[in-house]
Amino acid sequence: MDNGSKKQEMFSKMQERKSEVKIVRKIVAIIAIVFVLLLVIVGFLGYNYVKSALKPVDPDSTKTIAVEVPIGSSLSSISTLLEKKGVIKDARVFKYYAKFKNESQFQAGTYDLTKAMTLDELIESLKTGKVYRKPVFTMTIPEGLTLEQIGNIVEKKTPYTQKEFMDLVTSDAFVQKMMANYPELVTDAVLADNIRYDLEGYLFPATYSYFEEKPSLESIVEEMIGAMDKVVKNYSDLLAEKQMSVHQLVTFASLLEEEATAQTDRETIASVFYNRLDQGMPLQTDPTVLYALGSHKNRVLYEDLEVENAYNTYKNKGLPPGPIAGAGKSSIEAVLNPSSTDYLYFLADKEGVNHFSKTYDEHLQKVEKYLRKPE
Repeated sequence: MDNGSKKQEMFSKMQERKSEVKIVRKIVAIIAIVFVLLLVIVGFLGYNYVKSALKPVDPDSTKTIAVEVPIGSSLSSISTLLEKKGVIKDARVFKYYAKFKNESQFQAGTYDLTKAMTLDELIESLKTGKVYRKPVFTMTIPEGLTLEQIGNIVEKKTPYTQKEFMDLVTSDAFVQKMMANYPELVTDAVLADNIRYDLEGYLFPATYSYFEEKPSLESIVEEMIGAMDKVVKNYSDLLAEKQMSVHQLVTFASLLEEEATAQTDRETIASVFYNRLDQGMPLQTDPTVLYALGSHKNRVLYEDLEVENAYNTYKNKGLPPGPIAGAGKSSIEAVLNPSSTDYLYFLADKEGVNHFSKTYDEHLQKVEKYLRKPE
């Protein structure tokens, strides 16, 4: 091979190498661009994720979530617990945010938190041992109210009318939804014959806080039913031991709520009702007559006792078909832990003090002593 051929061959190889170098450079450049793009995308997604995790899970939520922080819990374990309960979006973001704010000394206890709380509100709550959030408004439902009376309070405190409230709580679709959402509380028993309102007695009396100006009417009612469900679940073992259904419990408790004025009275009146049930005697409690009449009266007349209605416990033995009002925790506990007595009768004097008797003759003497007008 002559020199000219060699030079031509070397030139060709150099050209090939230059082409290879250009290709390699292009590949490297493409890889670098892709890598940078990936970094930008990951950074953008990460930024948005962290930004989202710093915000409330659901700003419109009003439902409370019970979170129990055990003694000795670390920031990491508390963060994990909050994420598990759905109160925050990401445990790591909460943990590092708390560290950035130099907050880590949190108190043990049980907190009723919401998904609408900010990270700062959660931190303040865990520091102080109380829920640190100011509601837009509160609504107190006292013990012993019927659904219609609760509707009157709802009308005064919210944008909804009493009719809208009653239309909802008597809606078959809403009742079925509550049965599906709270199967251990709202059972088929509420659909029995002669029950005036299926959900009567199933809205727990308490003070409720709202963090928006117009929560939905359905959310307002469901929160009250959810509160009753939470209370009743605490007594599942006692109910099973007594072979008592939830419907019987809330019905029995509603009678005590309407009859009693003090805790000791509730437990003693519960014993009277149990004793009468055991002996096959009618309960003969005036509030059931008033509920049967559908109107409030300061005094029940003898003619009222004759009203033909399933709720009239003067005419019918056993418990009424369903609750006659919303019972509080004290009345529920009195049903499950009554006093041990031989009383079969009681009456309330003009000052509202209850007097108990073992025999009918003794009861009549007390009627004469405490209720008859002096001549």
